[in-house]
Amino acid sequence: MTITTGAPPTRTTPAAVASGFLTGGVIGASLAALVVGGIVGNAPLFVTGLALPAVYGLLFHLAGAPRRAREAALAPRTALAMIESQEAVGGEATSDVAVRFELTVAPDDVPAYRVAFTQNINLVELPDYRPRGVVVVQYPPDRPWRVRIVKRPTPQWEERAAGARVDSAPGPAMVGETLESSVVGFVTLLALLLGAAGVVLLFRADLFDQDTAAHPPSATGPSPSVSSTSSSSTTVVSSASATVALGPDQTFLDKGELRRAVGSLAKGTNTRAALTVVVQERLLSVVYAPTDAQAPTFDPDLLPYDRFPALVKEARSSLGVGSPQTWQITVERLTGSLTVRVGVTGTEGAASLEADAQGEVVRRTPAH
Repeated sequence: MTITTGAPPTRTTPAAVASGFLTGGVIGASLAALVVGGIVGNAPLFVTGLALPAVYGLLFHLAGAPRRAREAALAPRTALAMIESQEAVGGEATSDVAVRFELTVAPDDVPAYRVAFTQNINLVELPDYRPRGVVVVQYPPDRPWRVRIVKRPTPQWEERAAGARVDSAPGPAMVGETLESSVVGFVTLLALLLGAAGVVLLFRADLFDQDTAAHPPSATGPSPSVSSTSSSSTTVVSSASATVALGPDQTFLDKGELRRAVGSLAKGTNTRAALTVVVQERLLSVVYAPTDAQAPTFDPDLLPYDRFPALVKEARSSLGVGSPQTWQITVERLTGSLTVRVGVTGTEGAASLEADAQGEVVRRTPAH
């Protein structure tokens, strides 16, 4: 049986743009609220910074409930597909490996089309998915780009796949990352900056008062400064919090960079107990516990920083968020045990994974 091909279906992502703007704004505002609240000693602002992501996540989940209900009511479509190419892109250290597939999908009732996506495949089964091989796939009727290979098809479909030949579809492959994805990424970044700037502007008077009180004029010379700036990074340390901002062409995922930054912060404060540690691409924020605080704390020097790059890589490659992506690591022990949470956001939504104090993954929440 030979299946002919045609033009691929199209898609738009206006909801992804709005979701990206809201997500970026929440991330920026919550991070700025944590830092500013810690610096100026504003407990309500600090608590708002902790609670805002949780509230947003709950609302995001509730808002998506009708869509998920509609999707659950629609039976997925099943079709044959031919593997154009496959490439392992992550997860080599585990039994499952993230594989980037490009397929020609050939539904029975619409023209065939190309699609590219990433799916986890067990290393033992990887030889079964060779280029030019025919496989059985499923996808939601309203989102044909969200294709997944059926690893255990029914006998009927397995028989069809064994005797079928699918012609390659012309044109570019349809992916989660369309041209509009660049707009989503830009909007997310812009909203993140606007959210952070809005919080800083609202409390700029408190920040300036805090800085003036910490550095009064001296007739004998400049007072000791809690801020240091170099060509590569900027560090700000106070009794309540500390931040490190890296310069261009640097990232906290570089080997040893994060541990060095945390070590430098220990020189600027007497306290060792932290409430939260938040890490982004070029920004590190540590909020220290107030004196005699009853909240659960931890020593930031004892975190598994060497595992952080691998956790971010796994979250970005295996949770199905698409790209471009933003990521954030949040460390806290508000529930008693230390939790390292890696959140990623892309064109397909938000996802996260959680690790323990040794950096071992204990929970994954893929994008919906």
